[in-house]
Amino acid sequence: MGTFAQRLKKFFGIQHVVSESLFEELTDLLVEGDFGAAGAYKTVDTLRALCKKEKISDAEGVRKSLAQLLEELLLEPERGTGDIPAGTLEVILLLGVNGVGKTTTAAKLADHYRSCHKEPILAAADTFRAAAIDQLKIHGERLGVRVVAHKHGGDPAAVIYDAIEAARSGGGDLIIADTAGRMHTKSALVEELKKIDRVVESKAQGARYRKWLVLDATTGRNALVQAATFHQAVSLDGLILTKYDSSAKGGVVFSLAEDLKLPVLFIGTGEKYPDIHPFDPHTYALEFVGLA
Repeated sequence: MGTFAQRLKKFFGIQHVVSESLFEELTDLLVEGDFGAAGAYKTVDTLRALCKKEKISDAEGVRKSLAQLLEELLLEPERGTGDIPAGTLEVILLLGVNGVGKTTTAAKLADHYRSCHKEPILAAADTFRAAAIDQLKIHGERLGVRVVAHKHGGDPAAVIYDAIEAARSGGGDLIIADTAGRMHTKSALVEELKKIDRVVESKAQGARYRKWLVLDATTGRNALVQAATFHQAVSLDGLILTKYDSSAKGGVVFSLAEDLKLPVLFIGTGEKYPDIHPFDPHTYALEFVGLA
């Protein structure tokens, strides 16, 4: 969790008694950690009441109670792909604004699910950038994973349709579709995304179709705004955080769970293929308060 977790750890380390000032300062810290003002006040109010009820009188006890409350805020993410019938096709549509790392994330997911005995197909549905198509093809060659692509400027929904056809003819059982970056502030681009969603949903009948939003963890509270817009447009199923290093404060994850009821599924921590990890609410909460 990096520097913010260190700040929280230091804060609790210098507190000697549980007092009202401790809770007030903790609220300010949570807001600074991208938690959001409303969420910070609500969480600290709950924490204060819990500590009073449990007669917790030391700062370390408060910190452990905070970790417990934060873990309860987070939704339990989906666990692998073992909960669907064997042979069921899965289609994952990766969405997000420009620059969050969707193409690299698509490749990382292909590598991850291949290790889970899936046969992924990468669909180059970002047809607006020729470089994105070429980049995905390179990833496919390196991973030994099939890539379905059309020419630059083609119909992105048609690319996914062809990938579905390829999978159903025996080419794989998981489609991971990379899509063009869409600014959440541009209504025309979001409307276009709705169209792609409708087409894919109609063509993917009988398949397990999911829409995952890729977010840059370093953007802080702006990630919540992005997620809200995309969620309203196409009803998201989950989130992936990329660029998760020491510059990411991490508090926005709790707002995403509480305000939008969206689980974080994976966290990307680097550029290499293995640098993507299934999200663990327990570990995340402990890391956030500096207990792990």
